[in-house]
Amino acid sequence: MNSIISLIGNILGWLMYFSYHLLHNYFWSILFFTFLTKIVLFPVSLMVQRNSIKMVKMQPEMNFIKAKYFGNGEKISEEQYELYKKEHYQPLADLIPLILQLILLMGVIDVINDPARHIFRTGAGTLNTVAGGMDLSSIPAQTGGITFVIPLIAALSAWFMCFIQNRVNVLQSEQSKLNKYGTMALSIGLSLYLGFFVKTGVGVYWTCSNLLSVAQLYLLNIIMDPRKYIDYDALEKSRKELAESAAFHKSSKKKPFEKNPYGKRERADYKRFFKDYEMQIVFYSEKNGFYKYFQNLIEALLERTNVVINYISSDPEDRVFQMESDRFRTFYIGEHKLIILMMKLEADLVVMTTPDLENFHIKRSLVRKDNEYIYVPHDVNSPNLTFHKDALDHFDTIFSSGFLCTEEIRKREQLYHLPEKKIVEWGSGVIDNMISAYGKMEKRQKAVPEILIAPSWQKDNILSSCIEEILDNLEGLGYKLIIRPHPQFVRHEGDRLEYLRERYHMDSRGDMELQTDFSSNTTVYEADLVITDWSSIAFEYSFATLKPSLFINTPMKIMNEDYEELGITPIDIELRSEIGKSVDPDKLQQLPDVVQELLNSNQFSPDSLKRIREKYIYHIGSSSQAGADYLIERLRYFEKKHEEEDD
Repeated sequence: MNSIISLIGNILGWLMYFSYHLLHNYFWSILFFTFLTKIVLFPVSLMVQRNSIKMVKMQPEMNFIKAKYFGNGEKISEEQYELYKKEHYQPLADLIPLILQLILLMGVIDVINDPARHIFRTGAGTLNTVAGGMDLSSIPAQTGGITFVIPLIAALSAWFMCFIQNRVNVLQSEQSKLNKYGTMALSIGLSLYLGFFVKTGVGVYWTCSNLLSVAQLYLLNIIMDPRKYIDYDALEKSRKELAESAAFHKSSKKKPFEKNPYGKRERADYKRFFKDYEMQIVFYSEKNGFYKYFQNLIEALLERTNVVINYISSDPEDRVFQMESDRFRTFYIGEHKLIILMMKLEADLVVMTTPDLENFHIKRSLVRKDNEYIYVPHDVNSPNLTFHKDALDHFDTIFSSGFLCTEEIRKREQLYHLPEKKIVEWGSGVIDNMISAYGKMEKRQKAVPEILIAPSWQKDNILSSCIEEILDNLEGLGYKLIIRPHPQFVRHEGDRLEYLRERYHMDSRGDMELQTDFSSNTTVYEADLVITDWSSIAFEYSFATLKPSLFINTPMKIMNEDYEELGITPIDIELRSEIGKSVDPDKLQQLPDVVQELLNSNQFSPDSLKRIREKYIYHIGSSSQAGADYLIERLRYFEKKHEEEDD
């Protein structure tokens, strides 16, 4: 480090050499030298400005994350990491400019501490270091007298710089008072130290540097104006939501996040899981309700083989724990212990609906390299649009819902020269089960057509943005309107739902209902039309009931901003015109006519929707057989491989 500082000191020494030989006055040379170092450091300052803007630009989303998971530091860290990855933001990059500035500061001090060596390159010459009655080569703590003025002026300049930064600097102005005044105290303390215990010339440099930093700050804001990049309205809204979340937890006297109360059970299940290392197949589920994505596959395996299925869930309330049997073993493993478990996994087949394998907390096994990781989709949506760009890259096998999904995976492999995955033409177990349930359901006679409004759970969904306009345009037209929010909306936006209930007097009328009981899908099946935004419920509904859907064109949720690079229209977009109609949020007055057309048009008859269903989805009605055939074939392959290894 000393050699680096000496090297930088020698480089900066040429600036001092130039300054002195231009001005022939040591005091003015220091001031001019300080100005030149600011020019040298300007690219670093510009880098800091750019990083600061990027950080504050992300702050609204970060505040919303903190509000949503208030007190759960581990979950907040996980969500913030995902946000950083999405925005290509590296938190450690902020340290690089700071480290560079500190190293350069050491080089500057080296120059000011030994000015003659740099001014007189040969070592010869006499340097007059006295200015205004002060010897700039003296140390105030040793000489005292008038030199005591320099530390005080340096401290005052530091206070002034921090005062301006707290109001003008894009990042510092958004910090807490503790952070602002803590930084100010540190800067003043450093200035006093540099003023008292190093040479007076360094104090002069430091004072001048602080004042020039103020001017530079205004210049940076002109060159890169934060107001052009940052949504300050959204930032203020996010602050209020975070404050409300904090106030709620404080007023309710809740501990925002407590130690896992299921820890003892988790430890027991973890230990029990590793008792048998001859595991053939493991299914992993993030939470309760995900069993439906595996149901057909698991039932087929239990019926057609004697394999023991290990089912891991990270939700202690998952209903699968009530289904345990000798051949269907269930284990509760929370997300953090799951990290270790997955790294030690020796199962032949690992089946999961969780994307981003290797990208976040779930990693491939470290103790075995030949086990097969299989991805089973939740829905028929485009993985290229609705997932991160590389979300499926580390799986060996993909269960594909239809030809568009297959084309996207193959095109990405070609474009990025990725290893070719196995693709199983599977379909959708959820849609197959919905078709079966709808076929068995007794159809009731309805006095009026029923319209189900079922939004997604994403930013700007129709319940958040335009539900009043939808209801105002459809009420009183002879329909029964059923609003069925996403479960997460019920959880987080209860006040919004209560407002709607009261505004439209839903408890006292028969033609409008707010439904928050999700124990049955009967309402979905019985509806004559579904209105949604970008929810996959439209595809499930239309393909199960062979009835059309109506889409409101709210902003599309895009996880992969480069989705168009494949040149394949995502199924989420393509099917909107195949199974129904779309209406823009600013044209909702058209809703009555569009609804009437969808309810009566032959274009969306059951026969036409059935043809669309068979075109876009593999193995309608028999996905379980297609999926189980593949899993059984692979289980036999690994069984034979193990036998050969034993021999």
